[in-house]
Amino acid sequence: MSGSSAGSGAAPCRFAHYFVICGIDTETGLEPDELAGENFEESPLKRTFKSKVLARYPENIEWNPFDQDAVNMLCMPKGLSFRTQADQRDPQFHSFIITKEDGSRTYGFVHTFYEQVTSPQICSAMQTLYQMHNAEHTSTNPPSSSSSSSSSMDSLASSLDEADSPTSSSSSSSSRADGTYDSTRDTLYVSKALCLITPMPFMHACRRFLSQLHRAITVSSAPPLPLESYVYNILYEVPLPTSGRSLKFHGVYEPIVCQRPGPGELPLADFPLAEAFSLLGVENLVQVFTCTLLEMQILLYSQDYQRLMTVAESITTLLFPFQWQHVYVPILPASLLHFLDAPVPYLMGLQSKEGTDRSKLELPQEANLCFVDIDNHYIELPEDFPWFPNKSEFIQELREVLLSFGITDNTGAPPRTRSRPSSTPSTPGRERKTTAFRQLEDDGRNGNLAGEELAVLELLKGNATLERLQALTKRTGVTVARVEALRAGVKPQDTEGQGGRTAAEEDELRNARLNVQLREVFASRFATMFADYEAFVIQSAPDLESWLTNREQMHNFDKASFLSDQPEPYLPFLSHFIETQMFATFIDNKIMSQWEEKEALLRVFDARIDKARLYNVRAPSLRSSNYQRCSILKECVQAMEQRLMKIDHTAIHPHLLDMKIGQGKHEQGFFPKLQADVLNTGPTNNKWSHRTATAQRKKDRHKQQTEHLNLDNDLKEKYMQEARSLGKNLRQPKLSDLSPAVIAQTNWKFVEGLLKECRLKTKRMLVEKMGREAVELGHGEANITGLEENTLIASLCDLLERIWSHGLQVKQGKSALWSHLLHYQAREEKLEQQHSESPVSNVPERRKSDCCVAVPSLRVSLFQDMRHIQNMSEIKTDVGRARAWIRLSLEKKLLSQHLKQLLSRQALTKKLYKRYAFLRCEEEKEQFLYHLLSLNAVDYFCFTSVFTTIMIPYRVVIIPIKKLSNAMTTSNPWVCVSGELGDSGIMQIPKNVLEMTFDVQNLGKLTTVQLGHDNAGLLAKWLVDCVMVRNEITGHTYRFPCGRWLGKGVDDGSLERVLIGELVLPSGEEDSGRGCCTPPLQRSPSQTRRISLTSLSGRGSKPTSAQIQEAIGEAVNNIIKHFHKPEKERGSLTVLLCGENSLVAALEQFFHHGFKSARLFQKTVFVWDFVEKAVAYMESADQMGDLQETAEPLGMTCQSFCHYVNAINSTPRNIGKDGKFQLLVCLGARDRLLLQWLPLLVECPVILRMYEDTALLRDRTTVNALIGVLETLHDFPITLEASLVKGIDL
Repeated sequence: MSGSSAGSGAAPCRFAHYFVICGIDTETGLEPDELAGENFEESPLKRTFKSKVLARYPENIEWNPFDQDAVNMLCMPKGLSFRTQADQRDPQFHSFIITKEDGSRTYGFVHTFYEQVTSPQICSAMQTLYQMHNAEHTSTNPPSSSSSSSSSMDSLASSLDEADSPTSSSSSSSSRADGTYDSTRDTLYVSKALCLITPMPFMHACRRFLSQLHRAITVSSAPPLPLESYVYNILYEVPLPTSGRSLKFHGVYEPIVCQRPGPGELPLADFPLAEAFSLLGVENLVQVFTCTLLEMQILLYSQDYQRLMTVAESITTLLFPFQWQHVYVPILPASLLHFLDAPVPYLMGLQSKEGTDRSKLELPQEANLCFVDIDNHYIELPEDFPWFPNKSEFIQELREVLLSFGITDNTGAPPRTRSRPSSTPSTPGRERKTTAFRQLEDDGRNGNLAGEELAVLELLKGNATLERLQALTKRTGVTVARVEALRAGVKPQDTEGQGGRTAAEEDELRNARLNVQLREVFASRFATMFADYEAFVIQSAPDLESWLTNREQMHNFDKASFLSDQPEPYLPFLSHFIETQMFATFIDNKIMSQWEEKEALLRVFDARIDKARLYNVRAPSLRSSNYQRCSILKECVQAMEQRLMKIDHTAIHPHLLDMKIGQGKHEQGFFPKLQADVLNTGPTNNKWSHRTATAQRKKDRHKQQTEHLNLDNDLKEKYMQEARSLGKNLRQPKLSDLSPAVIAQTNWKFVEGLLKECRLKTKRMLVEKMGREAVELGHGEANITGLEENTLIASLCDLLERIWSHGLQVKQGKSALWSHLLHYQAREEKLEQQHSESPVSNVPERRKSDCCVAVPSLRVSLFQDMRHIQNMSEIKTDVGRARAWIRLSLEKKLLSQHLKQLLSRQALTKKLYKRYAFLRCEEEKEQFLYHLLSLNAVDYFCFTSVFTTIMIPYRVVIIPIKKLSNAMTTSNPWVCVSGELGDSGIMQIPKNVLEMTFDVQNLGKLTTVQLGHDNAGLLAKWLVDCVMVRNEITGHTYRFPCGRWLGKGVDDGSLERVLIGELVLPSGEEDSGRGCCTPPLQRSPSQTRRISLTSLSGRGSKPTSAQIQEAIGEAVNNIIKHFHKPEKERGSLTVLLCGENSLVAALEQFFHHGFKSARLFQKTVFVWDFVEKAVAYMESADQMGDLQETAEPLGMTCQSFCHYVNAINSTPRNIGKDGKFQLLVCLGARDRLLLQWLPLLVECPVILRMYEDTALLRDRTTVNALIGVLETLHDFPITLEASLVKGIDL
């Protein structure tokens, strides 16, 4: 990550800001660290004691004020640790990061070693603690450490403290009880930390400087200069390398080199990526990286602080050009465990203790958690999450880069999703370390020397004569190869690298090369995926001020168009990613760059895209999902190599300072007290101080510009905080002050943040949905939606999980929401038994049909909906059940009502949640439910469309027109219900029953109902008004209008009809006149239309020829639009072919225009009669040979027309004459024959008898225009629903 400098003045110019020493304060003695979750069961050596900042130089810097609590906490996250001579006391190195509230970062590098305790008070205090501990333990049996804890956080703290100290070294005498201390016999050691605070992450340089500083006190002879000289040098005389330059400065024994990338290169990242890849395996790392991009909660878990930091920094480095926008605490101190309760995305690192099992780790929320066990190389992933585009090719390319550096991929354990029970982890335990991992452990790059070599080095370090000898040989230009090699941690034969560099430098160069190449592969993926992002950025504001003021109302990025331009396989990932905060911030930065200097990462990224465009003029390959490998792996390392080969700048050598001699006397093994007066002030004149002045001048210019914009920075910052969905104040927990008031305030910020997020998410869902509906109503352009809708609903589920897990008393199960629902269910069932009456609330279900007599209303029941979900055997996990329940409630428009009912049991909420929890903040809770209520304005099918394989009970009700016909019939009726996902098959309806229920696999949105009977008995005629069908789980009710007779010798003689459905609005909504209602689905042609078309007297007003032509154009247009939608969002084609305002309806009107449908002897003549007569004429003409002279194609067309009509007439189905005409039109459209058949009918002499002269069918121009319109359908594959073509064999 780019370390943005932390303030003004000389800030950008100093390599290090502070040198800090932390350890035990002999004045205050042993203070137990309550915040770290004290565990008095532990032996005193294993307990945590408070550390203090013993010294810091300088005292303070105005541009980066010293945060004492944070630095102390992160230098020693566990507090002080004690050892005796029998324990291992190897020095340790780790880094940390402090993110300020404005998002700027400061890095800390810490070298921890053990120093002998000389204070008799502390030794005797430890002795006393041991005597008390032993007395307690001999008098009582030790209680079990896993005592049930009131809070999941407490149990987390205690489980972390169970086993702390590294295994005692084999040299310890076996007779001595493990971990005891006796002041008369044992030497006590305590940890001390040396720390450098720097503005940029020069990890390798700081590590080498601190280890040389420590080495100076472990050897017997004093260092060449007092330690103050070296500390003063790095604080005041070593500048930050300028951009694109390298710098050499001097440690106590050896020179140290660091370099900084130039303006066009990827920003500085000094943490070894190879180590992160080796620890997790390439595939696991890519999965964790994907979770980070999608802003899930990521928890890293390892015994080693430096591993936590390496993995965290590696992942955030690879995000380029994006930046992590949320809580970022790579090392979470024990006293801050309550931060795992944060209901926001976070990236945190938690130290594991040796021997603690993952299953003992109780985390507050896991529904959206990616858990990364670094030491055991395995990860647990959230349940539903999309894969990174071209994942397998991407992983392959990364493996090849690693292999070119001799690193084989340690695959780690395969990632596990939450659906498997994590109580029995299938981790390859510590015994299954792969060879790559062993190499890593014995690898000097990680500061891990192999055991035997370490022993030799220890021997050499401790031997004064050898030390002097080596210093002498060094001055004469001779090197003792083996010792140097051990110092560098590599094999001796590599000692002289190319160009006379030491093996350590060679190694560092190799590491830097690998880092750059791995990062380039990631950067190249983003450059390919977002090559055209600028085209979709919406620049709508005239100036910065108006943009900042209206930021929240503005659309900054055309998401729909962007997605429609992407390859299909990328969509699941991209649709989630463009909803994240990091993407929003990236686009914000892009828009602001028109008024301000470009943000650094954006500048580099844009330059790359421009360069790619130069070489690659909008290549068609950008649109394809073919994998494009990174093409600049060779070139990308050249600049960095040149900087390291040829050093640009050498800092002033450490020198004697003007100070009292003999104060900090060299005492082997002890770090001396440094002279503060020398170290607290720097030199007055520096040869690089003019850089500061230039920076200041730039700043002044920038300030004038900003003032010119009439917008001061405070205001801008305020707007920006508002603009980001969880203002920056939420990005970072404040580490320093841990008073209850501050914790309460932080929690309050979380509550406000959750409410704001809820408001934005519900608004986004409404705009998204209504936008699409406006399109369907004919306003605006279409866009990709099914996918985006799913993304938005998934993120709503995630938000609800985070709200429900905020402030939990005790965590049960992975889903806090489902756990609450189960508690509620258990209580209600108990009440039910007590009252022995149903707990179902008597609120009638709002989805009722308009004819109240028809379908008995469903009752609204939170209980019943839970039971439906519990009966779904397909869902195996609590998180899955909670998500299904949310989807079902959303589809039923009951989400707000159900949650209100759930939260109305206040006693239960109090029992489950702490006082500060979101769900116990009354006002916020009300607003939250109100925001959810707004989602009722639109129709969702998010349950029906996702759970496609479940069994669903349906209820069918047939409503006859009683005034005009018998309510009952003597025949045997049957029904078949079809939907987008299938049909129910033919089901017999019991005689004289107008209602039935049946269970069938989810049919999806319902499209058609086939209704018919066998014409048996005396009262076989039946006039049906409509059929109602209701999904008994979601409550969706469909009405299938009919309004026609079924029976021989009545109407068109039909014994079965195909009815087209429409979704019935919940009652009370028809009259509320919602302007934003989901557009109505088309339905079966109503009774009035049929009568007006077929009756002689024409009771309805007949449509004019212009209206008929317009209707045909509209119907064809709708079909074309249907095929232009993405496949998943097309809906039913049947409706467009046969519903109201459909193609069949429009062509029927065309054929009825000027039709002589006189009732001869009271018998109605139908269009189908004309078709049959035309076929009879053609067939007789064919037999008489009249058609022989006609052109060949015309003869073929005649044959096909006759063949189709005869096939329809000979079908075993009893569809009436209108049904047969409908079928002919559908088949003609499917097989692209309609426009060939029309001229035949026009030419046929029968037309003269059956049509008036003014009929449209007899007007050549109109018919030719109709043929032209129908021709446009030829480009599309029209498939017909099975219910339409049943029994037709063509």
